[in-house]
Amino acid sequence: MAQKMTDKIESVQFRKALGDRYLSYAMSTIVSRSLPDVRDGLKPVTRRILYAMHEMKIMPSGATKKSARVVGSVQGMYHPHGDKAVYDALVRLVQPFVMRYPLVKGQGNFGSIDGDEAAAARYTEVKLSTNALMLLEGIHENAVAFRPNYDGSEQEPVVLPAAFPNLLANGAIGIAVGMATSILPHNVDELCAAVIHLLDHPDADLDDIMSHIPGPDLPTGGTIVDATDVIKHAYNTGRGSIRVRCRYEIEQLKGGGYQIIVTEIPYLVQKSKLIEKTADLLLAKKLPLLADIQDESAQDIRIILTPKSRQVDPDLLMSTLFKNTDFETRLSMNMNVLTSTGVPKVLSLIEILKEFIQSRYDILHARTNYRIDKIAKRLEILDGFIIVFAHIDEVIAIIRTADDPKAEIMKKWGLSDIQTEAILNIKLRTLQKLEEIAIRQEHQSLLDEKQDLESLLGSKAKQTTAIKKQISDVRKTFSQQKELALRRTNFKVAPEVTDIPTEAFVNKEAATLICSKKGWIRTLKGTVETGEVKYKDGDKAFFASACMTTDKALIMTSDGRFYTLNIHELPSGRGFGEPLSVILDLAADVSVRQILIYSEGQAQDKFLVAASDGRGFLINKGDLIAQTRNGRQVLNISGETQALLCKAVTGDYIAVVGDNRRLVIFKVDELPTMSKGRGITLQKYRSGVLSDVAFFSEEEGLSWQIGKRTYQFEDWREWISKRGLAGRFVPAGFPRATKFSS
Repeated sequence: MAQKMTDKIESVQFRKALGDRYLSYAMSTIVSRSLPDVRDGLKPVTRRILYAMHEMKIMPSGATKKSARVVGSVQGMYHPHGDKAVYDALVRLVQPFVMRYPLVKGQGNFGSIDGDEAAAARYTEVKLSTNALMLLEGIHENAVAFRPNYDGSEQEPVVLPAAFPNLLANGAIGIAVGMATSILPHNVDELCAAVIHLLDHPDADLDDIMSHIPGPDLPTGGTIVDATDVIKHAYNTGRGSIRVRCRYEIEQLKGGGYQIIVTEIPYLVQKSKLIEKTADLLLAKKLPLLADIQDESAQDIRIILTPKSRQVDPDLLMSTLFKNTDFETRLSMNMNVLTSTGVPKVLSLIEILKEFIQSRYDILHARTNYRIDKIAKRLEILDGFIIVFAHIDEVIAIIRTADDPKAEIMKKWGLSDIQTEAILNIKLRTLQKLEEIAIRQEHQSLLDEKQDLESLLGSKAKQTTAIKKQISDVRKTFSQQKELALRRTNFKVAPEVTDIPTEAFVNKEAATLICSKKGWIRTLKGTVETGEVKYKDGDKAFFASACMTTDKALIMTSDGRFYTLNIHELPSGRGFGEPLSVILDLAADVSVRQILIYSEGQAQDKFLVAASDGRGFLINKGDLIAQTRNGRQVLNISGETQALLCKAVTGDYIAVVGDNRRLVIFKVDELPTMSKGRGITLQKYRSGVLSDVAFFSEEEGLSWQIGKRTYQFEDWREWISKRGLAGRFVPAGFPRATKFSS
């Protein structure tokens, strides 16, 4: 045994072996699980579910059966994966908000558009829908090829006959290894019209096809707001995206007010999450035009949006919702499918329709040949019956007297084994003149049918006519389902919603911004005496400033970043607020250094930003504003250096003092103005770091504050030197903390 195992060992490169096995796994995932077949639009698990239900005779006209029974059959005979995967696929086939044309009818709880889970498989029941029967039509007439199942004990179809273009009708979503597919649902009536047009005009271009198929038709309705060119590009390349908005109406109220009623939401959006996110944004003051949102949905969607006031423009209100919530979504289109040869490929709309048409030709050929074979077998038997009726007495005599009547009959009239067996099985009561007439009529009818079928196989034009009739019949069948037949998604071209500054809709009111030493930030209405402000135990004041609700708070942190917060979005009320570390998502080793109030018109105000190593530069206040939640890196630092201060430029001179108690004074115009960077050296240190800076004019002179007293420094000119020097020791009486103000 050891010798045999050694003989099987093969030396290969590990990289190649790993690559080959990963490729094998990837292709298995693509072909066996994730991508739909272009001919029937189904993934393997879905195809197996429908075929298993068909074999179990769970038909539309019959009773429903337990979902668990279906799942067990599919899992046991065709799909050796987890029962959850099978049941989830079965549930999707039932859900009308996922499937444009549901393929399975369900009884019980199969989930909701709110995102609720379906009940367990043991509680729900299912049966095939009439739509599914059209996919299975001719399944046992050699219409499609079969292959062994995973263990060779059963046969399963490679693809379903699919009498309508299900790939485009119901769409498909799937993620494989290294590739994905996303095909949106369409209207079957429009698809059938396009197929018939393509049969009549094989060279039709995309404009011709789009005169029949203007765009997707989604199960949940909504409005497509992209221009025709955008949809055309997606159809032409097989890739793109389409913007879909909710459908809404404005309901006028007594007293001159109004409310907005949303009746349809975009495809694949969970209603509960949509409302939850909108409510969160409302509480976070991100939707200043919206006063309230309520869900009054029952069977139909009914979401009520209440504006802040009757003066709010409803279109502007909806624009803010489209920009910030899933009331508008962008649906991806990536028409990546398995072609009839089993190769993954991104196809255009016309290529998909032509693949479907070709499959209809193939199925027509297969079913026609199957019928011809059936007719030939029946004609063989009927030929034998005709001989019997022509020699009835002789046949009866042979049966009564011969030791082996079967062999005798075959020898005397040259009949086949099948013919003779059929003759011997004839009942005596059928041997009457009327039965002979019926047999001869059937014989002639089958000969005529066989001739017609052979003529059909020999004429492409007749085949096209037959397929057109099949498609027309499908179209008629769907038109009888009123709820499914009509288009649900309409079109209304609308531009992309641009950023709408929410502060433009904020009432300008006086407020006080409060931040504690431990970083808890909040706003209070009006101008508040800082001594009256309460803090948590062990905490105290760090920053307090009067401001307006339309202002912004600029937060400087020790890593040199600046963050921007809208005053009107900060927590307000009687509480202690929220920690900045949470609002800004700060790292544990990063602390808040300074807070500035930014008002409109202050963009060009000059500020100095400086680090502990004594480097800094001037910057316009407008350049401190961060456009994203992650902040803006203004002051570049490295090592143990930290951003230290940001001060407004209020004079012609700047005084810089280090914790080594050395002071240097120079003119402000020696400093560069930058938008970000490391800056230049303000003061040089052998040992020590920057402690503080002060700006002053020549007329006012330099001063510092100790407690409530202000001390004027008359001899400040003696400390004037070039920027970047170490400076002289501070004069007598300078604060011990080396700060210009306590």
